[in-house]
Amino acid sequence: MRVPALLLASFGLAYGFLATPAGVSKGIRPAASLSRAGRVGVSSLSMHNLDHPKIANDITELIGRTPLLQLNKVTEGCGAEIICKLESMEPCNSVKDRIGFAMINEAEKRGDIKAGATTLVEPTSGNTGIALAMVAAAKGYDLVLTMPESMSLERRVMLKALGAKLVLTPAAMGMKGAIKKAEDLVGELGAGKGYMLQQFNNPDNVKIHMETTGPEIWEQTGGKIDVFMGGVGTGGTITGTTKFLKGKNSALKTIAIEPSESAVLSGGAPGPHKIQGIGAGFVPNNCDQSVIDQVVKVSSADAMAMARRLAKEEGILCGISSGAAVHAALEVGNTPEMKGKRIVAVIPSFGERYLSTALFSELLEDSKSQVAEDVKL
Repeated sequence: MRVPALLLASFGLAYGFLATPAGVSKGIRPAASLSRAGRVGVSSLSMHNLDHPKIANDITELIGRTPLLQLNKVTEGCGAEIICKLESMEPCNSVKDRIGFAMINEAEKRGDIKAGATTLVEPTSGNTGIALAMVAAAKGYDLVLTMPESMSLERRVMLKALGAKLVLTPAAMGMKGAIKKAEDLVGELGAGKGYMLQQFNNPDNVKIHMETTGPEIWEQTGGKIDVFMGGVGTGGTITGTTKFLKGKNSALKTIAIEPSESAVLSGGAPGPHKIQGIGAGFVPNNCDQSVIDQVVKVSSADAMAMARRLAKEEGILCGISSGAAVHAALEVGNTPEMKGKRIVAVIPSFGERYLSTALFSELLEDSKSQVAEDVKL
């Protein structure tokens, strides 16, 4: 289907000429060139429609092709241009929708799992679990998720609303505790009945970002990108996206973001922090450190402060790790060598699932205590 020029002019490249996980599942090739209507992609896949389907067959067809947004107010005085990749606009509002689809879809194609016969099990800090629950519901799988008890209440409710069974693990054990519990549960289910998707080690995690997120950013920026920045949770986003982008431009710089309280990428010790979704306390196998040029540490306090600013000043309601990404992007963008450069940072998730956390705790309490005012008729 050819998209009218007027429509593309109205919406820009935010939704045009972009790859989608659903496209990959159907043998459709991600776009890699703006030069012609018949787009050439990054793998042995075929051509790809230019936008989301007008009527999707299921929720997974709406994953991917998220827009880019230029920041204006919080970046005032910054020498670099800072662009955000709004993964918060995925169907279940996080970048993990991509890997939730990819890991299940690829396992199905290999014959490793089958709806109605296999129980999926996965440790999660919340967003991957929500994505898996969405896809599992659409495809008819039973899903058991293990999650540290420190993750937000909204995450718990969302997981259960989507039909997943949730098992909480001690907060002090972090993701290591959730991983161990998931492994135990798979063992209890018995051979061939339980299947752990292993987001931290699963190569399909990296692959989907190479095939979709990277090509999308390249298309949307017209290849004009100097720095790519993202937080490290599983390492899939930063590794896969970077491998595609550096394949297009070897001079591109990739900067990883981690909590200063748990700076393991920088050689520090793991520790508790409040930036949910990144800083797992270990270096995941999916994180290829050889493609990372620099690591920036951001404190939980600074991450939350920036997330609040993004909501109030830019109208971007996002999570704590999104605040960390923009805080780090500003820190990098304000250095002399970044003047006139373009930085693209990932906004991993939407802010509504953080309302009960420290990010919005004051607003939550204020809203609870607010009383109705008198109205004279």
